[in-house]
Amino acid sequence: MKLLAGLQTASDVQQTIAQSAKARRLSLNITQQDVAARSGVSIATLKRFEKDGSTSLANLLAIAEALDALDGFHTLFPAPDYTSLEELEQSTTARRRARRTS
Repeated sequence: MKLLAGLQTASDVQQTIAQSAKARRLSLNITQQDVAARSGVSIATLKRFEKDGSTSLANLLAIAEALDALDGFHTLFPAPDYTSLEELEQSTTARRRARRTS
């Protein structure tokens, strides 16, 4: 379900990741059984993931590693870019935890 052109819901992204993983598996000519064996994920879990995108983060990372596609996860949450030394210094003294809200 797209909200606006170019914007995707979490469900859309989940489906896209599942479709991309399946396409990568097929392009590498690897069977579901092979991916399951390489990743340690059960065949049923892999089939469900390829069908609807649902799986745990640990399983997703294991599947990605089995498909030699783990590199993209390292850039998922990029570190902030600092434009000045002052910004960098401020970030080292900034709060490390979020405040609780009532």
